[in-house]
Amino acid sequence: MSSVVDTTESDDGDRDPYGDARIEVPEDEMRRVAVPQILLGRVKGKLDEVATRLTYGR
Repeated sequence: MSSVVDTTESDDGDRDPYGDARIEVPEDEMRRVAVPQILLGRVKGKLDEVATRLTYGR
């Protein structure tokens, strides 16, 4: 694990503390994984609307 001090005191001039060790996810895969979260968010919004109507009579 690197800290801010370790990163800023680097003498080699390389400002990338992780080098090639990064996780990159293709955009299409990211969209595919996000679909359930989006759908659940929409369902939650509808349930909140219904609960608000029932609670406040609107």
